[in-house]
Amino acid sequence: MNSKQTDILERAGLVFMKLGIKSVTMDDIANQLGISKKTLYNHFNDKNQLVENIIEAKITEDRDMFEKASLEAGNAIDELLMHSRYVIETLKAVNPTVFHDLKKNYPTAWQLKYEHKWGYIYNQFIKNINRGIEEGIYREDIHKEIYSKMFVSNIDTIIEGEVFPWPEFKYETVFLENFRLHIRGIANEKGLKYFQEQILKNEQ
Repeated sequence: MNSKQTDILERAGLVFMKLGIKSVTMDDIANQLGISKKTLYNHFNDKNQLVENIIEAKITEDRDMFEKASLEAGNAIDELLMHSRYVIETLKAVNPTVFHDLKKNYPTAWQLKYEHKWGYIYNQFIKNINRGIEEGIYREDIHKEIYSKMFVSNIDTIIEGEVFPWPEFKYETVFLENFRLHIRGIANEKGLKYFQEQILKNEQ
């Protein structure tokens, strides 16, 4: 993928995240990006390909961020905090209709997202639990698969909006409460003490 395509993907992705996918045409994208429709079609065959490529780019961004956090975090709780802050910032910028549009009208792109979530993201939670146990800040008797599946499932519940309808419940608020509940379920006394210290530090 060349630099022009990358630029279009980044900027078009922002348009979709702000306005939704279904209501935005290729003409709209071209106008918003200040390029001709011909230029847009020189790089992408149709809207389906554009959406799929945007999802692929987002998946790559997710992986890069998760790997970076894993390397930089001082322990498993810091790592999970970094992951969660990234997810919260991402969700804050997304129009709630995007997920509905994606699932209903772009099955290939939705499948990419689904496989990423239940493959890579799920395994990141498994790795995080293993790290926390080794570091002595998570409970040793955790059922890793259950907690990891619960966390990923809860992300789905938040995004779908049926239980926590937007804007009554903001994505970032619900996700943060879900994160706190998750930590309290997996951390031991030492981990909870560290977590409380980090929360107090961030609130000051």
